[in-house]
Amino acid sequence: MVQLSYYPSAIAQAAQRVNEIDSQLMAVQHQINRFEGNADRVAAFEMDLKNDAQRKSRRFEVLLVNQEYQQAVDMQMRLSVEKANAIAHLEYLRNQFSVAKLEARLAIAQQLSDFESLELVGL
Repeated sequence: MVQLSYYPSAIAQAAQRVNEIDSQLMAVQHQINRFEGNADRVAAFEMDLKNDAQRKSRRFEVLLVNQEYQQAVDMQMRLSVEKANAIAHLEYLRNQFSVAKLEARLAIAQQLSDFESLELVGL
């Protein structure tokens, strides 16, 4: 069984990890938005495109050939999974801490109960 004093720092570290991943996700999302904005600009200024469907298709083509965009989207997916796992780990630690506190309270209550029983018997 892990000591109760272990949990606060472990929980803080796990929360910090979630925050770090979230920060990385925001940076990747910013990069994706920039690529998508550039693709929108390219599609908007091509005069031979006649309607929105053609512009959307051109935008898709521009993004499809952009390796950096594809890498950023892959990174976003990977970081999203990593963040979900980090959040699950954080919740696991919080729940373990709650259980450990309850077990400690139960042990104290049992000790008090045993002590009171001994007093009743006169020992």
